[in-house]
Formats: sequence, structure tokens, C-alpha cells
Amino acid sequence: MAIQLQHKLFTVDDLDQMLESGVLTEDDNVELLNGELVTTSPVGSRHAACVNRLNQSLSRIVGKEAIVSVQNPIRIRPNSQPEPDIAILRPRHDFYADALPESTDVLLLIEVSDSSLDYDKEIKLGIYGRGGVPEGWIINLQDEQVDSYRGPFSGGYRLRERFLLGENIKADLLPKLEVNISQVFGK
Repeated sequence: MAIQLQHKLFTVDDLDQMLESGVLTEDDNVELLNGELVTTSPVGSRHAACVNRLNQSLSRIVGKEAIVSVQNPIRIRPNSQPEPDIAILRPRHDFYADALPESTDVLLLIEVSDSSLDYDKEIKLGIYGRGGVPEGWIINLQDEQVDSYRGPFSGGYRLRERFLLGENIKADLLPKLEVNISQVFGK
């Protein structure tokens, strides 16, 4: 007789309860993705440098028109709370101190990918698209290119556009945001 194993999926509210009760702490390196708690990988130096470059340049470009949030959680109900490398959020007077940003607060999400490239494309982009995040960028450190995803729907995103070294990428909802791909990679 085969044993049937039970598989418990969690919601963002379950995650809140685990944090409040001390089952998990903010120091635990986990993300809630499609109801599953997933351990995040350590960040390498190329990845960290790219995130730092982006943080500096994007903060300067968007100024007070948006909030650049680095490696912080975004709630995508009912069952995901990823921590994208960069989230550009609608401005809010409390800087989201009263509640974590929801997918409707996000103008642009950016994932910097090295060893996590396939996972970011196949799992995280699907979550972002289903959650209604209007635009996501995958920065591919391996091939030094950036893919922009737009047109969210229940299966992910409808449109993908690739940008190579020397080209400029713009964000749909942030007219002032234009970045040279070479600068993203420190070239």
C-alpha cells in the first residue's frame, strides 16, 4: 500500500503568523513562492555589485517619484512573498512601514540572475505576471543581457524584449527611467 504524503502550502497570512510567533525570523533566508517556503541562495560578488550599481543609478533617476527597494519582500496574494533584487515602488509617505508593499504598489521589479537564471525566469516571473506586476526585468549576468517582460497575465507575461550591451532600456511606468545596459554590467 502506497503512503500518501500531505503537502502543506502556505499563504502570506500564514507567513505573517510564523514570523509573529517566532517560528521564522527576518534573518531566515526564505521566500514564500507559490505557497512553498524556499531557501534563498547566497549572493556572489558580481551579483552584489550589479545590485549596488542599479540601486545607486535608479535612486538618482527616480528621485522622489518612486521608492527603490533593495532585496525586500513584496506581497503577492494569496501565496507568494518574494524578495526581488530591486523593486521600484509607488511613493508612500511611510515608506511602507505600516504594511509591506503589494503587487499593486510595484512599478518595476528587477531580478539579477547568475546561477538562478532558469528559476527566476520559470518560477518568479510567473508569480510576478500572475500578480499583475506591470513590468519585470531579468538581468542575465552570464550572457550580459537584460530581458524586459511586459503585459502581465495569468500565465506570466505576454511580451519579452532583449537588450544587449550598448543599448538603452526604459521602464513603461517611469518615463524618466532609462538605463544603458553596459552601465548595468559596469562596462
